[in-house]
Amino acid sequence: MSGPGVRSLPDLWEMERTLRREGFALVCGADEAGRGPLAGPVCAAAVILPEDCVLPGLNDSKKLTEKKREALFPLIREKAVSYGIAFASVEEIEQRNILAAALLAMDRAIGQLDPQPELALIDGNTVKGISVPARSVVHGDALCASIAAASVLAKVTRDRLMLALAEQYPQYGFERHKGYGTKEHYAALEKYGPSPVHRPSFLRKFYAQR
Repeated sequence: MSGPGVRSLPDLWEMERTLRREGFALVCGADEAGRGPLAGPVCAAAVILPEDCVLPGLNDSKKLTEKKREALFPLIREKAVSYGIAFASVEEIEQRNILAAALLAMDRAIGQLDPQPELALIDGNTVKGISVPARSVVHGDALCASIAAASVLAKVTRDRLMLALAEQYPQYGFERHKGYGTKEHYAALEKYGPSPVHRPSFLRKFYAQR
């Protein structure tokens, strides 16, 4: 569909095609999930997709329903040339700051890839701490297929971990909000205080306002 006032969707594969024409045969995309929550680690994934890959409905994980992400998760792992999934812990988030921890998790995920990529496309505006040649791509999860695929792997993996943590710490309702700062979550913090998986630096403002 085209015409005045109709906005066409971005071609998620154009970036990889352009890089292949430039001579990069192995390009990975890397993204993270969980920079914003008050609890839990940050998760990252890195994915190398083959040239002829077909992933119906692939998009930025934030734009997909949970059902669609769950459907894409095994498909991406099956079709990828290679993929890696890694975490940076709450302790590392506290020691480094959330951005540095997210980049650490992405670098760990890239380190799992076999073969290693010639170039890594990193969602965001910095590649600091990435061990392989890398380029940052702002809004990459909406513009680049391999970053979008990485965003799905990271989001599904982190959500599953938060479901496991919900069983360990049932009073916080992690299964519903995945650690984000919802009204329910803040009410639980008010009542029970923080758990060992909460990020103290993310709670300072909340406790300062009490």
